[in-house]
Amino acid sequence: MTRRWAPLWAAVRPPFWPERALPLGPRGERHAARMLRRSGYKIVAGGARSRFGEIDLIAVQGRTIVFVEVKTRRTTRAGDPADAVGASKQQRIAASALAFLKSHGLLEHAARFDVIAIVWPADARRPASARHFENAFSPPGFGQFFS
Repeated sequence: MTRRWAPLWAAVRPPFWPERALPLGPRGERHAARMLRRSGYKIVAGGARSRFGEIDLIAVQGRTIVFVEVKTRRTTRAGDPADAVGASKQQRIAASALAFLKSHGLLEHAARFDVIAIVWPADARRPASARHFENAFSPPGFGQFFS
């Protein structure tokens, strides 16, 4: 869909998308957000973009800002979904997180990076598995200030 049609599409689409109508990625992100809320996290942003990339979910747990990467796959044939968060992806997420913290004046707050791996078969109404890896990786590079 081109950008010029996006406002029109937003006006005519139903406000609530049934779970099965969503593409796999957004469906997994919605499920991950529900998981985090049930665990006591407060979701403050979703799909936060910067020139470095996108962060799927940004949440707060206590006084810690949590940057969450959600990986959703139909099967585990190609490996665990969490394995798809390699070094280059971690670097992009860390750069995007730093841009977010700078733009919101939150550099003095503790931050961490989590990964939620979801396996959601094509014909299933619910995921077969959903695992939350807290503090899944440290930001790559030297002199990082995340804790």
